[in-house]
Amino acid sequence: MPFAAIHGLSMHYKLRGLANLPVLVFSNSLGANLDMWNGQTEAVEGHYQVLRYDTRGHGKSGAGTDMFSIADLAQDVLRLLDLLSIERASFCGLSMGGVIGQWLGIHAPNRLDKLILCNTAAKIGTAETWDTRIATVKREGLGPVIPGTLERWFTTDFRRGQPESVARVREMLDTTDVRGYAACCGAIRDADFREEVAEIGTPTLVIAGSDDPVTTTIDALFLASAIRGAQYIELKAAHLSNLGAMHEFNAAMLNFLTNS
Repeated sequence: MPFAAIHGLSMHYKLRGLANLPVLVFSNSLGANLDMWNGQTEAVEGHYQVLRYDTRGHGKSGAGTDMFSIADLAQDVLRLLDLLSIERASFCGLSMGGVIGQWLGIHAPNRLDKLILCNTAAKIGTAETWDTRIATVKREGLGPVIPGTLERWFTTDFRRGQPESVARVREMLDTTDVRGYAACCGAIRDADFREEVAEIGTPTLVIAGSDDPVTTTIDALFLASAIRGAQYIELKAAHLSNLGAMHEFNAAMLNFLTNS
Protein backbone atom coordinates (compact mmCIF):
# COMPACT_ATOMS: atom_id res chain seq x y z
CA MET A 1 0.00 0.00 0.00
CA PRO A 2 1.77 3.19 -1.15
CA PHE A 3 2.29 6.06 1.26
CA ALA A 4 4.27 9.27 0.85
CA ALA A 5 5.81 11.36 3.63
CA ILE A 6 4.56 14.89 2.98
CA HIS A 7 5.06 17.80 5.37
CA GLY A 8 5.59 15.28 8.17
CA LEU A 9 2.38 13.42 7.32
CA SER A 10 1.74 9.99 5.86
CA MET A 11 -0.30 10.43 2.68
CA HIS A 12 -2.03 7.42 1.16
CA TYR A 13 -2.24 7.33 -2.63
CA LYS A 14 -2.77 4.99 -5.57
CA LEU A 15 -1.11 5.42 -8.95
CA ARG A 16 -2.51 3.27 -11.74
CA GLY A 17 -1.88 3.05 -15.46
CA LEU A 18 0.89 2.98 -18.03
CA ALA A 19 3.81 5.25 -17.15
CA ASN A 20 3.93 6.78 -20.64
CA LEU A 21 0.38 8.18 -20.37
CA PRO A 22 -0.44 11.68 -19.13
CA VAL A 23 -1.47 11.90 -15.47
CA LEU A 24 -4.93 12.68 -14.12
CA VAL A 25 -5.27 13.47 -10.40
CA PHE A 26 -8.56 12.91 -8.54
CA SER A 27 -9.29 14.77 -5.28
CA ASN A 28 -12.03 13.61 -2.91
CA SER A 29 -14.86 15.47 -1.23
CA LEU A 30 -15.07 16.21 2.48
CA GLY A 31 -15.74 12.98 4.38
CA ALA A 32 -14.93 10.65 1.48
CA ASN A 33 -11.71 9.00 0.32
CA LEU A 34 -9.99 8.02 -2.90
CA ASP A 35 -12.39 5.11 -3.46
CA MET A 36 -15.13 7.59 -4.42
CA TRP A 37 -13.33 7.76 -7.80
CA ASN A 38 -13.32 4.02 -8.60
CA GLY A 39 -15.85 4.43 -11.42
CA GLN A 40 -13.89 7.28 -12.99
CA THR A 41 -10.57 5.43 -12.72
CA GLU A 42 -11.98 2.59 -14.80
CA ALA A 43 -13.47 5.04 -17.32
CA VAL A 44 -10.18 6.75 -18.17
CA GLU A 45 -8.09 3.60 -18.28
CA GLY A 46 -6.07 3.57 -21.46
CA HIS A 47 -6.18 7.35 -21.75
CA TYR A 48 -4.55 8.45 -18.49
CA GLN A 49 -2.34 7.31 -15.69
CA VAL A 50 -4.58 7.93 -12.65
CA LEU A 51 -3.31 9.34 -9.36
CA ARG A 52 -5.81 9.18 -6.50
CA TYR A 53 -4.98 10.20 -2.95
CA ASP A 54 -6.67 10.54 0.43
CA THR A 55 -6.80 14.21 1.38
CA ARG A 56 -5.12 15.02 4.67
CA GLY A 57 -7.23 13.68 7.56
CA HIS A 58 -9.23 11.36 5.30
CA GLY A 59 -9.04 7.69 4.44
CA LYS A 60 -5.63 6.34 5.36
CA SER A 61 -3.82 9.71 5.28
CA GLY A 62 -2.74 11.35 8.51
CA ALA A 63 -4.28 14.57 9.76
CA GLY A 64 -1.29 16.19 11.44
CA THR A 65 -2.39 19.39 13.10
CA ASP A 66 -5.89 20.45 14.13
CA MET A 67 -5.82 23.44 11.78
CA PHE A 68 -4.74 23.83 8.17
CA SER A 69 -5.81 25.70 5.06
CA ILE A 70 -6.83 24.90 1.50
CA ALA A 71 -3.38 26.18 0.52
CA ASP A 72 -1.86 23.49 2.75
CA LEU A 73 -4.04 20.82 1.14
CA ALA A 74 -3.13 22.02 -2.36
CA GLN A 75 0.55 22.06 -1.50
CA ASP A 76 0.19 18.45 -0.35
CA VAL A 77 -0.82 17.67 -3.94
CA LEU A 78 2.15 19.53 -5.38
CA ARG A 79 4.52 17.76 -3.01
CA LEU A 80 3.05 14.39 -3.97
CA LEU A 81 3.55 15.20 -7.66
CA ASP A 82 7.14 16.17 -6.91
CA LEU A 83 7.84 12.94 -5.03
CA LEU A 84 6.44 10.94 -7.94
CA SER A 85 8.44 13.00 -10.48
CA ILE A 86 5.26 14.21 -12.18
CA GLU A 87 5.87 17.64 -13.69
CA ARG A 88 2.35 18.30 -14.96
CA ALA A 89 -1.06 16.69 -14.58
CA SER A 90 -4.73 17.26 -15.18
CA PHE A 91 -6.77 17.62 -12.00
CA CYS A 92 -10.37 16.67 -11.16
CA GLY A 93 -11.74 17.62 -7.75
CA LEU A 94 -15.24 17.46 -6.30
CA SER A 95 -16.54 19.78 -3.57
CA MET A 96 -13.53 20.23 -1.24
CA GLY A 97 -11.42 18.70 -3.99
CA GLY A 98 -12.76 21.38 -6.33
CA VAL A 99 -11.72 24.10 -3.90
CA ILE A 100 -8.24 22.60 -3.87
CA GLY A 101 -8.35 22.61 -7.67
CA GLN A 102 -9.22 26.31 -7.70
CA TRP A 103 -6.18 27.08 -5.54
CA LEU A 104 -3.98 25.10 -7.91
CA GLY A 105 -5.46 26.86 -10.93
CA ILE A 106 -4.77 30.25 -9.35
CA HIS A 107 -1.38 29.60 -7.78
CA ALA A 108 0.21 26.69 -9.69
CA PRO A 109 -1.04 26.83 -13.31
CA ASN A 110 2.35 25.66 -14.55
CA ARG A 111 1.63 22.25 -13.01
CA LEU A 112 -1.77 21.79 -14.69
CA ASP A 113 -2.80 20.62 -18.13
CA LYS A 114 -6.58 20.66 -17.63
CA LEU A 115 -8.84 21.33 -14.66
CA ILE A 116 -12.24 19.81 -13.79
CA LEU A 117 -14.18 21.49 -10.98
CA CYS A 118 -17.13 19.37 -9.87
CA ASN A 119 -19.96 20.30 -7.50
CA THR A 120 -17.94 23.05 -5.92
CA ALA A 121 -17.95 26.81 -5.41
CA ALA A 122 -15.60 29.72 -5.01
CA LYS A 123 -17.08 30.11 -1.52
CA ILE A 124 -18.92 27.19 0.13
CA GLY A 125 -21.34 27.88 2.96
CA THR A 126 -21.06 30.37 5.80
CA ALA A 127 -18.74 30.61 8.76
CA GLU A 128 -21.66 30.02 11.11
CA THR A 129 -22.69 26.80 9.35
CA TRP A 130 -19.15 25.43 9.37
CA ASP A 131 -18.53 26.42 12.98
CA THR A 132 -21.70 24.63 14.04
CA ARG A 133 -20.67 21.49 12.19
CA ILE A 134 -17.16 21.59 13.63
CA ALA A 135 -18.53 21.92 17.17
CA THR A 136 -20.97 19.04 16.58
CA VAL A 137 -18.43 16.55 15.26
CA LYS A 138 -15.86 17.43 17.90
CA ARG A 139 -18.46 16.86 20.59
CA GLU A 140 -20.38 13.89 19.17
CA GLY A 141 -18.41 12.49 16.25
CA LEU A 142 -19.65 12.27 12.66
CA GLY A 143 -22.71 10.18 13.53
CA PRO A 144 -25.13 13.11 13.88
CA VAL A 145 -24.14 14.69 10.54
CA ILE A 146 -24.11 11.57 8.36
CA PRO A 147 -27.86 11.23 7.65
CA GLY A 148 -28.17 14.83 6.48
CA THR A 149 -24.97 14.53 4.49
CA LEU A 150 -26.28 11.53 2.55
CA GLU A 151 -29.54 13.36 1.84
CA ARG A 152 -27.59 16.26 0.35
CA TRP A 153 -25.19 14.05 -1.55
CA PHE A 154 -27.77 11.85 -3.30
CA THR A 155 -31.26 12.36 -4.66
CA THR A 156 -34.15 10.43 -3.12
CA ASP A 157 -34.40 8.26 -6.25
CA PHE A 158 -30.71 7.38 -6.10
CA ARG A 159 -30.84 6.50 -2.40
CA ARG A 160 -33.79 4.19 -3.07
CA GLY A 161 -32.41 2.65 -6.25
CA GLN A 162 -28.72 2.36 -5.35
CA PRO A 163 -28.60 1.41 -1.64
CA GLU A 164 -25.28 -0.42 -2.00
CA SER A 165 -23.57 2.68 -3.41
CA VAL A 166 -25.00 4.81 -0.61
CA ALA A 167 -23.85 2.24 1.97
CA ARG A 168 -20.28 2.39 0.64
CA VAL A 169 -20.27 6.17 0.96
CA ARG A 170 -21.76 5.93 4.46
CA GLU A 171 -18.87 3.64 5.40
CA MET A 172 -16.40 6.26 4.15
CA LEU A 173 -18.04 8.84 6.39
CA ASP A 174 -18.20 6.44 9.34
CA THR A 175 -14.46 5.78 9.14
CA THR A 176 -13.29 9.36 8.57
CA ASP A 177 -11.07 10.73 11.33
CA VAL A 178 -13.03 13.29 13.37
CA ARG A 179 -10.03 15.57 13.84
CA GLY A 180 -9.19 15.52 10.13
CA TYR A 181 -12.81 16.12 9.16
CA ALA A 182 -13.13 19.09 11.52
CA ALA A 183 -9.87 20.59 10.30
CA CYS A 184 -10.97 20.28 6.67
CA CYS A 185 -14.28 21.95 7.59
CA GLY A 186 -12.23 24.87 8.89
CA ALA A 187 -10.15 24.98 5.72
CA ILE A 188 -13.27 25.11 3.52
CA ARG A 189 -14.84 27.72 5.82
CA ASP A 190 -11.88 30.04 5.40
CA ALA A 191 -11.49 29.63 1.63
CA ASP A 192 -12.94 32.36 -0.59
CA PHE A 193 -11.80 32.55 -4.20
CA ARG A 194 -14.58 34.75 -5.57
CA GLU A 195 -12.12 37.55 -6.34
CA GLU A 196 -9.41 35.23 -7.71
CA VAL A 197 -10.99 32.54 -9.90
CA ALA A 198 -10.87 34.86 -12.91
CA GLU A 199 -7.08 34.42 -12.78
CA ILE A 200 -7.41 30.75 -13.78
CA GLY A 201 -6.17 30.29 -17.34
CA THR A 202 -6.01 26.49 -17.43
CA PRO A 203 -8.63 24.89 -19.71
CA THR A 204 -11.47 24.20 -17.28
CA LEU A 205 -14.66 22.16 -17.17
CA VAL A 206 -17.24 22.99 -14.50
CA ILE A 207 -19.65 20.17 -13.63
CA ALA A 208 -22.81 20.91 -11.65
CA GLY A 209 -25.65 18.83 -10.25
CA SER A 210 -29.14 20.12 -11.00
CA ASP A 211 -30.33 18.82 -7.60
CA ASP A 212 -27.26 19.80 -5.58
CA PRO A 213 -28.31 21.76 -2.47
CA VAL A 214 -24.72 22.22 -1.25
CA THR A 215 -22.96 23.82 -4.21
CA THR A 216 -25.79 24.93 -6.44
CA THR A 217 -25.97 25.52 -10.17
CA ILE A 218 -25.72 29.24 -9.35
CA ASP A 219 -22.34 28.57 -7.72
CA ALA A 220 -21.21 26.52 -10.71
CA LEU A 221 -22.36 29.11 -13.24
CA PHE A 222 -20.42 31.76 -11.34
CA LEU A 223 -17.25 29.69 -11.74
CA ALA A 224 -17.93 28.98 -15.41
CA SER A 225 -18.55 32.65 -16.18
CA ALA A 226 -15.57 33.89 -14.17
CA ILE A 227 -13.00 31.46 -15.59
CA ARG A 228 -12.05 32.48 -19.10
CA GLY A 229 -13.16 29.92 -21.70
CA ALA A 230 -14.54 27.47 -19.12
CA GLN A 231 -16.98 24.81 -20.28
CA TYR A 232 -20.09 24.04 -18.23
CA ILE A 233 -22.25 20.94 -17.95
CA GLU A 234 -25.21 20.27 -15.68
CA LEU A 235 -26.08 16.71 -14.70
CA LYS A 236 -29.24 15.30 -13.17
CA ALA A 237 -27.70 14.57 -9.77
CA ALA A 238 -27.19 15.91 -6.28
CA HIS A 239 -23.81 16.69 -4.68
CA LEU A 240 -21.83 13.56 -5.60
CA SER A 241 -22.55 13.77 -9.31
CA ASN A 242 -19.71 11.38 -10.16
CA LEU A 243 -21.77 8.66 -8.47
CA GLY A 244 -25.29 10.01 -8.92
CA ALA A 245 -24.89 10.36 -12.69
CA MET A 246 -21.79 8.25 -13.27
CA HIS A 247 -22.29 7.46 -16.95
CA GLU A 248 -22.99 11.07 -17.90
CA PHE A 249 -20.19 12.34 -15.66
CA ASN A 250 -17.65 9.98 -17.20
CA ALA A 251 -18.73 10.86 -20.72
CA ALA A 252 -18.41 14.61 -20.05
CA MET A 253 -15.06 14.14 -18.32
CA LEU A 254 -13.59 12.02 -21.12
CA ASN A 255 -14.89 14.32 -23.85
CA PHE A 256 -13.28 17.32 -22.18
CA LEU A 257 -9.98 15.59 -21.46
CA THR A 258 -9.52 13.96 -24.86
CA ASN A 259 -11.19 16.38 -27.28
CA SER A 260 -10.94 19.90 -25.86
